[in-house]
Amino acid sequence: MMKRLLAGLALCACLLVAAPALAAEGAPDVTKLVGFIRWSGLLVSVFVIAGTALLLKFIAGVVDQLSDRFAHRRLLLQKVWSFTRFFIYLICGAVVVGLSFQINETVLALVGGTFAVAVGFAMRDLVAAMIAGVTIMLDRPFQVGDRVQYAGQYGDIVTIGLRSVRMNTLDDNMVTIPNNKILTDVTSCGNDGALDMQVGVSLYLSIDQDFELAERLLYETILTSRFAFLEKPIVILVEQVVLDDMVAIKLTGKGYVSDTQYEKPFASDVTKGALVAFREHNLLPPAVLHRQREQSTA
Repeated sequence: MMKRLLAGLALCACLLVAAPALAAEGAPDVTKLVGFIRWSGLLVSVFVIAGTALLLKFIAGVVDQLSDRFAHRRLLLQKVWSFTRFFIYLICGAVVVGLSFQINETVLALVGGTFAVAVGFAMRDLVAAMIAGVTIMLDRPFQVGDRVQYAGQYGDIVTIGLRSVRMNTLDDNMVTIPNNKILTDVTSCGNDGALDMQVGVSLYLSIDQDFELAERLLYETILTSRFAFLEKPIVILVEQVVLDDMVAIKLTGKGYVSDTQYEKPFASDVTKGALVAFREHNLLPPAVLHRQREQSTA
């Protein structure tokens, strides 16, 4: 937004330089429009924009430090920061407009009629996204800090703005999603405003293996994981599946982590621990894999 305001001020400066030439060519309306600009206030507006940018950067740094120090309040701090940044933008924009233009009925009549249709077409998608943004804030399908899956993207919501939602994926990519797109598609939220989240880990065994022993080992692995949130239950699901024309046993261990950022470390920790335990108890993967091993050692 700071860049847009600076671009607007640059445009006003260009109009000031071009005003004499336009007047000489018979363009009195443009000259009249330029006359309603408060040129003395443009310099002050530049300082207002620069000061606002520095203020936003300072507050963002403070919020990051507080989030690191008070991890249990991280989601609340991020939510407050989102609303605060939005209101700072509004206040800065109102101050800049008030300083740079002489707002009266003549200006509204001159500018409003000229730009109404053009702005209407240009801002159609933006207005739709802004209305969708208000709907998201009220309906709350997800919140800042939630881990969300949308259109093949999976990550943490870092900003909910009036125009778009920004998601930081697990690959550390920042994805920007227009608000009106979110309302027309299915969105999956993993934690729904809470810090803890359920994580599933799946492993496969041959159909002739002791799945009851494997179930117990997987449960113990989740129970002893340093990332597990033990205030919520651990569930082990066992089912028979077909993998590439092979019948196998699929074990899915579902446990909770205390913070969404531990999702992948938890899954990796449980997978490694369970595989080590299976190997120690001679529990083998689906038949074709261990049969090939037996043939190679024969």
